[in-house]
Amino acid sequence: MISRRDFLQVSMAASAMVGASGFGNWARLAAQQTLTQDDLLQFDTYGNVSLIHVTDIHAQLMPIYFREPEINLGVGDARGQVPHVTGADFRKMYGIEDGSMSHYALTYNDFTSLAQAYGRVGGMDRVSTVINAIRADRPDALLLDGGDTWHGSYTCYQTQGQDMVNVMNALKPDAMTFHWEFTLGSERVNEIVEGLPFAALGQNIFDAEWDEPAELFPPYKFFERGGVNIAVIGQAFPYMPIANPGWMFPEYSFGIRDEHMQQMVDEVRAKGAECVVVLSHNGFDVDKKMAGRVKGIDVILSGHTHDALPEPVLVGETIVVASGSNGKFVSRVDLDIQNGKMMGFRHKLIPIFSDVITPDPVVTKVIEEQRAPYLDQLTEVIGQTDSLLYRRGNFNGTWDDLICQALIEEREADISMSPGVRWGPSILPGQDITREDIWNVTSMTYGEAYRTEMTGEFIHVIMEDVADNLFNVDPYYQQGGDMVRIGGMGYKIDVSKPQGSRISEMTLLKTGEAIDPSKTYQVAGWASVNEGTEGPQIWDVVESHIRKKGTVHVEPHENVKVTGV
Repeated sequence: MISRRDFLQVSMAASAMVGASGFGNWARLAAQQTLTQDDLLQFDTYGNVSLIHVTDIHAQLMPIYFREPEINLGVGDARGQVPHVTGADFRKMYGIEDGSMSHYALTYNDFTSLAQAYGRVGGMDRVSTVINAIRADRPDALLLDGGDTWHGSYTCYQTQGQDMVNVMNALKPDAMTFHWEFTLGSERVNEIVEGLPFAALGQNIFDAEWDEPAELFPPYKFFERGGVNIAVIGQAFPYMPIANPGWMFPEYSFGIRDEHMQQMVDEVRAKGAECVVVLSHNGFDVDKKMAGRVKGIDVILSGHTHDALPEPVLVGETIVVASGSNGKFVSRVDLDIQNGKMMGFRHKLIPIFSDVITPDPVVTKVIEEQRAPYLDQLTEVIGQTDSLLYRRGNFNGTWDDLICQALIEEREADISMSPGVRWGPSILPGQDITREDIWNVTSMTYGEAYRTEMTGEFIHVIMEDVADNLFNVDPYYQQGGDMVRIGGMGYKIDVSKPQGSRISEMTLLKTGEAIDPSKTYQVAGWASVNEGTEGPQIWDVVESHIRKKGTVHVEPHENVKVTGV
């Protein structure tokens, strides 16, 4: 007798064969440049439940360019497994044609030329069009937002997240969970959440003083859709007080809390849940581990690590779905739920090609209203670039290289550090750089650019700590984003080594000398989690630097030597 896991494996294989994973037919059409909105939205409706997933929008209201990572290394059991496959290897794995729109959407190669051919991606009014089309087909579809929504742009900073709240309210989600939202400060977060017309979920958001679930963030909510009783459980980013300033939200604690997650799954099942969906901001590898430890979850909608996968990953009897970032994709997942069990699914990762999808005029109007008071500031041209400016990749991106250059020159430092955050659109060679572009890669509520003295030994400790956040073989100890970006210094990293032994050959680039553990260096950086950090705001530092340069040029560098992959 076939097991349910075997049945789901067959469902997965069938999805890939018939194009229900979403990339078979339209990839070929895109290669012929005949792709239409109808092609993007075509879906063979399946089962009795539909989920719509968006995540990690990072306040990107407008169409953008966004380059996927070139380097995304997996360690331990994740080595060589998706999402740690990039470029040509990724295209081969999913049968994606070179030069197609799917090549452009999902991999980094030839990004500039493909971007010039295929145009921008995203735009929340285009996202709304896709959501509306799914709802027209399945009126009771659940729209779920994975968080990192009220953060990442000029208007979001100026309005304390209200611009994104207004736009998302127009999209009418059913539930969301959280990460960067908490860097608005708990008072502001509480104020927004109390007024939300949909559920704000977090089974792992606890009252720090009493170590009890926080009342404002219920662990789950039930929805009856398609005759099925569905429980959606929220999972906020577990490492909030480590990766972000805990002093901004001192009354809350987080953590993975997978034992509590199991209790919640058991509880909702006991209350009659026929389908259990986890709306997660754990990150993909953490979600895979949780899926193997917590029994009874049907679907995990994964966020935080910005991965975009054209097919779900099956862990036991749980499917894990990754829906990208920056408004670039929407996932549709159709489920067949029978007698309290998921018997099959169909999935489509829908890329939001801005020139193909007609904007929803209702949401366009809301977006214009949010931007109107700031339009002159947003559109002011600060300089130009003759280099592709992008963020993403385990070790460096040209946007981060530019930020590091600005910190060294503007703050008169020997070495600079920029956080390995994943958010931020790309800028093509020959484009103007506007103030909005700068804020899209620097906007945060603790953006002070510090200048301080550090010994070589202390710099090494920082590097080792961040490397362990990224390359610890246990996903539950991977607490950060990508590797801290370094200006003015080169180093070697062996990702296969244990903590304390990964970083070596640290070199001061301006002299070529080895970093002396006992010597003091002037270090400039930004986004310190320490309360009371002083210095100019990073966006002002970067703007000043670009104005002086006029046209910026970022040379490719080989200052980071990676081994052990």
